[in-house]
Amino acid sequence: MAKVAGLKKGKVSEAELTEQIRGKAKELWEKKGRVRGQDQEIWLEAEKLVKK
Repeated sequence: MAKVAGLKKGKVSEAELTEQIRGKAKELWEKKGRVRGQDQEIWLEAEKLVKK
């Protein structure tokens, strides 16, 4: 299992991290008007925010 550094909430599993990113990505997608075709950009932004 991969280690994830820099998370505010302490140690989390890879599955938990993925769920946190998925939730943040959905939140961002909804805020941006549910525009299709920006999946990768939104996922990367969510990943950056979660790992901050």
